[in-house]
Amino acid sequence: MKIASVVGARPNFIKLAPVSKEFRKEFDEIIIHTGQHYDYEMDKVFFDELGIPEPDYHLGVGSGSHGYQTGEMLKRTEKVLIKEKPDMVLVFGDTNSTLAGALAAVKLHIKVAHVEAGLRSFDKKMPEEINSVLTDHCSDLLFCPTETAVKNLKNEGITKGVYLTGDVMVDALQENIKIAEKKSRILDELDLKPEEYYLATAHRAENTDDFSRLKSIVDAFCEIENIVFPCHPRTEKMFKKFNLWDRLQKRVKVIKPVGYFDMLVLEKNARKILTDSGGVQKEAYIFKVPCITLRENGQLNFMVLQKRFLKETEESFWEWKGER
Repeated sequence: MKIASVVGARPNFIKLAPVSKEFRKEFDEIIIHTGQHYDYEMDKVFFDELGIPEPDYHLGVGSGSHGYQTGEMLKRTEKVLIKEKPDMVLVFGDTNSTLAGALAAVKLHIKVAHVEAGLRSFDKKMPEEINSVLTDHCSDLLFCPTETAVKNLKNEGITKGVYLTGDVMVDALQENIKIAEKKSRILDELDLKPEEYYLATAHRAENTDDFSRLKSIVDAFCEIENIVFPCHPRTEKMFKKFNLWDRLQKRVKVIKPVGYFDMLVLEKNARKILTDSGGVQKEAYIFKVPCITLRENGQLNFMVLQKRFLKETEESFWEWKGER
């Protein structure tokens, strides 16, 4: 059996690693990299650290609007699938690469399997929500990380080919955290001590493309002592476009995106995490680090992110954890 795994962004790479490792024990696998993420810190470092085989095809789509990206990925992926004739296409998560891979396969009557199926934000303004819903409705096999994901699919009339499998991100984290702690020097490099810094990320278009929201995030970050912010290239571009970059750098420790090992170490040792990333939220939960969600449909509206709130949420968290 030949399986084509389609990936393109760092969350896809993390999920691919444990799955590909198991696949190759029994099946033929080809990896198709769309090129959605292409900087070393967003791309190749994950293949290097996680031991993922070099992609068989790198489509080099690069950045662009959602329509451009998805259309180019669909077109270029289709050519590879026609040539390779896989028995199944495997896609991961909710990125543009996910949807493009699923559409290219289903239009060629190739079966589609979706890892991390059924997750919903119920916010159609988010491109990730559209990607996830459409991919699920294209898929023959739907691998759900949670019981809630299974229920979401049932509510949409999808019951055939649905499996509750658990979360491959947990597998990846558990397999790699000890390696990360041995290899990573990120705390020393940034002169950080465990539980004495806050870790932040922001990349979603709903935050970065709206001036008032992005300014609110900068205002909040500048109120927090000792915050570390690995900055997504696209987010940096929007900070500069809205003339917020200089102010941010004066108050916040802004660094380039980091590899998987460094990110795991930063997450595990943070006092608290502030993020709009679903993956980072999940990893924070696994590490039992308090996490504040910077999204309209998350636990918190970032407009009220203040020092007092940070203190209250931390006290509530430790009370729940039973350690204070």
